[in-house]
Amino acid sequence: MPTFNTLRRRVLGDSSSEPSRAPSPNPAFRDKNGEPITLIPASKLQKLSKYKSKRRQWLLFGLGGLFGIIIAAFFAQQHDVINLEGLMDMNLDSLLDAIPAGIVNDAKDITRHERETVNYDSFTVGLHLQSQGVKARHPVIMIPGVISTGLESWGTEEVSRQYFRKRLWGSWSMMRALVLDKASWKRHIMLDKLTGLDPPGIKLRAAQGFDAADFFITGYWIWSKILENLATLGYDPSNAFTAAYDWRLSCEKLEIRDHYFTRLKAHIETGVKTSGEKVVLISHSMGSQVLFYFLHWVEAEGHGDGGPSWVDTFVDSWINISGSMLGALKGYPAVLSGEMKDTAQLNAFAVYGLEKFLAKHERVEIFRAMPGASSMLPIGGNAVWGNKTFAPDDTNNQTVSYGTFINFKESNSTQSPANLTVDESHAYLMENSDTWYRDQVQGTYSYGVAHSKAEVERNAKDPRKWMNPLETRLPLAPHLKIYCFYGVGKPTERSYWYREDRDPMSKLNVTIDTSIIHGEIDRGVIMGEGDGTVPLMSNGYMCAKGWRISRYNPAGVTVKVFEMPHEPDRFSPRGGPNTGDHVDILGRASLNDLILRVAGGKGNHIEENYVSNIREYSEKVKIYEER
Repeated sequence: MPTFNTLRRRVLGDSSSEPSRAPSPNPAFRDKNGEPITLIPASKLQKLSKYKSKRRQWLLFGLGGLFGIIIAAFFAQQHDVINLEGLMDMNLDSLLDAIPAGIVNDAKDITRHERETVNYDSFTVGLHLQSQGVKARHPVIMIPGVISTGLESWGTEEVSRQYFRKRLWGSWSMMRALVLDKASWKRHIMLDKLTGLDPPGIKLRAAQGFDAADFFITGYWIWSKILENLATLGYDPSNAFTAAYDWRLSCEKLEIRDHYFTRLKAHIETGVKTSGEKVVLISHSMGSQVLFYFLHWVEAEGHGDGGPSWVDTFVDSWINISGSMLGALKGYPAVLSGEMKDTAQLNAFAVYGLEKFLAKHERVEIFRAMPGASSMLPIGGNAVWGNKTFAPDDTNNQTVSYGTFINFKESNSTQSPANLTVDESHAYLMENSDTWYRDQVQGTYSYGVAHSKAEVERNAKDPRKWMNPLETRLPLAPHLKIYCFYGVGKPTERSYWYREDRDPMSKLNVTIDTSIIHGEIDRGVIMGEGDGTVPLMSNGYMCAKGWRISRYNPAGVTVKVFEMPHEPDRFSPRGGPNTGDHVDILGRASLNDLILRVAGGKGNHIEENYVSNIREYSEKVKIYEER
């Protein structure tokens, strides 16, 4: 019987739809004659991307509309969890015959162009640098972010046997389990609320090796572009390693359950011993916070026991890609009301369909039962994010300051108090949370600021502070080099408007007020600067200013910033070679170029590149050099 895969192959062909990834020229890189290096001719890329925009839109509309009609019709009478098993009895040949021939031809045409583009630029960045004499030098260890790491089931109890060695995060098995057996999927994906570890009878573990992070689901690449280009310089499993981890766990529990940091330390030491060179650590998103924790753990007595010189001995460079060093503001509404802009701005029918799978209160429960996710709550409080009248990243054309993080149009009860700053919002979240979640967060994390060197040194002995760069210092490693690479120019969630949730069927107290559409307020969400996920202040403050304050960087570690403007290719679903998106930047050609130069021992030639106003904003942050 024909399946959805059959339909996909007949309409789109067998290839995955990946974006172009041609390198963008970088004026900082020149050849021996002083001429700027252009990695890929722009004309070639333009030739490959001349699709017909209107026809593409009709294609997406047609296929999306058809699928929507099928789903809506089939489940019109469902009142509980959506069940897709009935689709297996549908004749997809007849559906294909119903699609207009023009749409089918457009789909094949677009796929052919995408395939030509991918075939053309695969490995191009690495091959170009290889031709310039750049080759593998430093062992490379990659620490991925949340979306980058698949989680697979190793449980052998009856409830888990059907999922053995299948990924319940980061694969189509996850989607199937969520749709067909939601209750079981939730039991597996949530940690024990009291211990923060595996629930009885459940055993999920991070997938290991390069397969753990190269693709999220089939066709949706994450680290694969970086791996391709590293391989062209001579990297393979003997000198490159992916340190995947179970991102649901707090860092403390990562070591208790999985001995994650012990194993990471061993991999680094082995890399140095076998190559004779210090390692280059590459982290992305939340992985940068995990790595920052490790840099404290590995030195600390009774933990890594490496002593204060360990990092300087074993680590050459840290490449910090889109690191959420001060959190991601969208993590707050996720644990408060199960919402983000991604859901709040969907139309009513889409929200209805989404909540058939996971209602908002279910999303809140899941997010809170993943202690690792709460590391993404905003760090630095009002000093970084502003007060009731001012925020460092406010701009002249704003009508509403970012300083009030959570706003209420009607402030007339304990559930909808006056407008709240980040500090007040954190207190509000704790007051309106279950005891188990409050105890978990307060016993694991700290989101404040250390204003003196004495505080910073005391915090070196407190693991709750080790993820917070505003309460602890960089390692005493004067030869360490830090490279901060991140995208800018993509609207990113910055603050919110809320209201009481008066739905009698709701189990939540408040919800984003999607009725507010005014000026920069879009359905209750105020957008600011960033990479689409992490705000600019989180990506950039520590790199541009924080680590230039002596108490946070007493050894004078070199920190370089290279910002990349978000300039998406309108014809590429992933943004193309010049995207600055939080995840898609991993396929950006110029980022791959920079990574390979550092790994090949040429990082000293990289010059800083600022595109945003992060330095101006940083000067307005109320954190100062100690007098």
